[in-house]
Amino acid sequence: MNTSGIQWPEKTRELKSVLFDSTRWNGFRFRDDDIVVVTWSKTGTTLTQQLVFQLIFAGKPGLYGEPGGGLSPWLDGPAPFPEMLVQLEAQRHRRCIKSHLPRDALLIDPRVRYLYVGRDARDVIWSVFNHHLGFTQEARDLMNCAPDRGGPPILPIDRDVRDYYLHWLDHDALPGFPMPSFWDHVRGWWEVRGLPNVLLLHFNDLINDLERQLRRVAHFLGIHIDEARLPAMLEHCSLEYMREAVSKDSAVNRIFKDGPRTFFNRGTNGRWRDVLSADEIARCDEISAARLPPDCAHWLLTGELN
Repeated sequence: MNTSGIQWPEKTRELKSVLFDSTRWNGFRFRDDDIVVVTWSKTGTTLTQQLVFQLIFAGKPGLYGEPGGGLSPWLDGPAPFPEMLVQLEAQRHRRCIKSHLPRDALLIDPRVRYLYVGRDARDVIWSVFNHHLGFTQEARDLMNCAPDRGGPPILPIDRDVRDYYLHWLDHDALPGFPMPSFWDHVRGWWEVRGLPNVLLLHFNDLINDLERQLRRVAHFLGIHIDEARLPAMLEHCSLEYMREAVSKDSAVNRIFKDGPRTFFNRGTNGRWRDVLSADEIARCDEISAARLPPDCAHWLLTGELN
């Protein structure tokens, strides 16, 4: 990858909350072939991690992008930081690390490959609602009490999914779940899509044509696909396979009330169509058009890159 003459974007702010600590990336010892999967939340994060590890391990059985941390920890998340550093330093295979940070709070290192995943905002909010609703009290306590954090805590949900969505539309913030601005997150990563080490993926494409997306990612990461192993790699990225594999992850069963059934809920789009009015659906598109460049809004809605 030729990086000469490129003006690399700089990290311009720190972000700290019960969910995030962007300072954890400061001074992090990258390796030349590291991979960072970046999402807002519930856009296909674990599926993308699983896809990456299927490429790295050539379809070897097992869930490698497991939500309990496993081989692909959420570095800026609330889990203990020293343990994650030890875990990552001990890895001798190609590393894949998860982040939910906005672009301006995460350093883009020329040696690293970044995969950013987008999804229609309404589908994201529906999926986040289920995720948030499924947290156990233990999970909320662990996240709210993470050391050296601050800001609003994660609270139990006190409304239905429609009211949750309408609150988000009005405030660009989720009730009781302190995520950063969705629109700013998407726009920030969209603006660096032209960098040679950034690849945009879309949830629609991941669920509708996984093989093509796997090949795109393999090409981007410089990984050769053993065609004989391809069927196994695709099978291991299926919702059923991941749900079964993660059932053995004790962390998932502690974090979510219904374990893997909550974490891997449906993996489908459009559940909002029978709940929202036409005006409530259209408001999301109106806000998207106001907050995002037209080609970015189109990509977020459809997955189509002009």
